[in-house]
Amino acid sequence: MRKTLIGLAACAALAGCSLIPNYERPAAPVEAAYPQGDAYPAANGNGQVPAAAELGWRDYFSDPRLQRLIELALENNRNLRVAALNMEAYRAQYRIQRADLFPQVGAAGQGTRQRVPADLSSTGQRIISSSYGVSLGTTAWEIDLFGRLRSLSQAALEQYFASDEARRSTHIALVASVANAYLTLRTDEAQLALTRETLGTYERTYNLTRRSYEEGIASRLDLRQSQTQVENARTALSRYTRFVAQDANALTLLLGTSLPPDLPEGLSLEQKLVADVPPGLPSDLLQNRPDILAAEHRLKSANADIGAARAAFFPRISLTASAGTASRQLSGLFDAGSGTWLFSPQINLPIFTAGSLRASLDYARIQKDINVATYEQTVQSAFREVADGLAARGTFTDQLASQTRLVEASQDYFKLAEGRYRTGVDNYLTLLDAQRQLFAAQQVLIDARLNQLTSEVNLYKALGGGWNEVTGKPEDTASTGGPSGS
Repeated sequence: MRKTLIGLAACAALAGCSLIPNYERPAAPVEAAYPQGDAYPAANGNGQVPAAAELGWRDYFSDPRLQRLIELALENNRNLRVAALNMEAYRAQYRIQRADLFPQVGAAGQGTRQRVPADLSSTGQRIISSSYGVSLGTTAWEIDLFGRLRSLSQAALEQYFASDEARRSTHIALVASVANAYLTLRTDEAQLALTRETLGTYERTYNLTRRSYEEGIASRLDLRQSQTQVENARTALSRYTRFVAQDANALTLLLGTSLPPDLPEGLSLEQKLVADVPPGLPSDLLQNRPDILAAEHRLKSANADIGAARAAFFPRISLTASAGTASRQLSGLFDAGSGTWLFSPQINLPIFTAGSLRASLDYARIQKDINVATYEQTVQSAFREVADGLAARGTFTDQLASQTRLVEASQDYFKLAEGRYRTGVDNYLTLLDAQRQLFAAQQVLIDARLNQLTSEVNLYKALGGGWNEVTGKPEDTASTGGPSGS
């Protein structure tokens, strides 16, 4: 009889229904295609080029020094470690929740020896009694007829999946952050070198002007204007010296370790540092962006919580059972006829809860609505990031070409102005204007090149790129086998 009841209970638990609502992915609140117009490239690349999410970061970044820095960051960055540990914590929580679906079986052994005084004994004599027992059983196992425990387990599983996607998102963001920090450092180093070179030019001009002033050829106004140029350049030199040091500190923080002395030689900013990637379609983001996938898993978790809140309205059936042996003598513990068993089913039906169950269901539904809005906002933000990246790609090429021509024209202007000033054809103001214009144009060109490179890196990140180290090969497959484990 006992075996029959336990078997029926187990079958009922396995065949229990689920009250989780059918999940439907919310419609993406964005256009089916990226914006078109003057700011956007007319064609979206060649079919031979892999999508950003498949393109490994070693293939995307061609600078060997940057590749080494990214490798160091992925090994040592503390934020990435925290993200990985959070994923492991959510996996453990899922395993804890899933364990409630199964009976917890334990073994217990006890022994009792008791003395009862004569004045308390029913026989009027002192009594010394002993009892011993060994049992194997379950404690309060809930038979999940209405899927409450399975709903909670499903919610925990989706939270684990969301934490795994959050780890991927942190990984991708770290790759982009290291690249941007490195490019910023290289840019400020270029600005520092330009400022040193310009300061040398200004100092030579100032020395010539001072000699001309001492000989009565140049005016005091010319001397002070030349000195102003020198001091402005010295101020810029101090500023960029500070920027370079701070950039190195920021990069060191991202790496999680000090900059090694044996880094390979890096490419110059004028070389091709990043590969071109096609943007694809907005629908691709739903599968390639880990933050979107994480938001969807949280939405599924909230959907499963509704099932658990619904199941709370129905009866809960729990079972306590044990079997063992008991005896007054330790030596007779396993003698024939000493067997014991206990079978204690219990049903709990909520009748009056002062509205707490209804409030719990309303709360679960509101949480789902919040997660729907969060998911939609994440999709919109991803669409905007890609659109911004495409606008940058479509305009920076022309901007850099124009700025390069401006620098070339400014260099020629400076040479002409300097020659005419030395021969007395033009006054010093023309030379001063040419020097300022050349310096400013060169600075803008360096900054524009940085902006163009960082916009490409951010577009690669926005399209979900940076997870794979090598094209077509996943970075980490160890955690994709599911959260099960002992």
